[in-house]
Amino acid sequence: MKRKQVLGIARDTLRFILEASRSSAPSEFAGLLQADDEIITEVLILPGTESSRMSALVRLYMLPNMQVAGSVHSHPSGVLRPSEPDILFFSRTGDYHIIVGPPFDEKSWVCYNAAGVRRDLPVMDVEFDDDGFEDDFY
Repeated sequence: MKRKQVLGIARDTLRFILEASRSSAPSEFAGLLQADDEIITEVLILPGTESSRMSALVRLYMLPNMQVAGSVHSHPSGVLRPSEPDILFFSRTGDYHIIVGPPFDEKSWVCYNAAGVRRDLPVMDVEFDDDGFEDDFY
């Protein structure tokens, strides 16, 4: 499978990840990352995702037919290194994998490639388009 090239992650997307992870603690938070124009801008939460204090289980069979850039999950313990099960999961879900931990701020996250090797992922200020979706309800 061809890996999607990514230039960075949108700051607002990273903030969403950090807040969702903080809100989920002491359980893990997990999702999949989607990129638009080579920038990670979305977090997909698949139906059936389960989380506990020790792990999160993402049911990949629930993924619609779409390409993902990678994954994100939290380690409420604060250990930001991937476990062996993490690396196995990474190999199935793209090439950009974020692990976040306490205190869930913009300095408490690390990105890895599919093999579990640390990689750089710049945080970018991105202007999101207003698609007018909310206007459909008024």
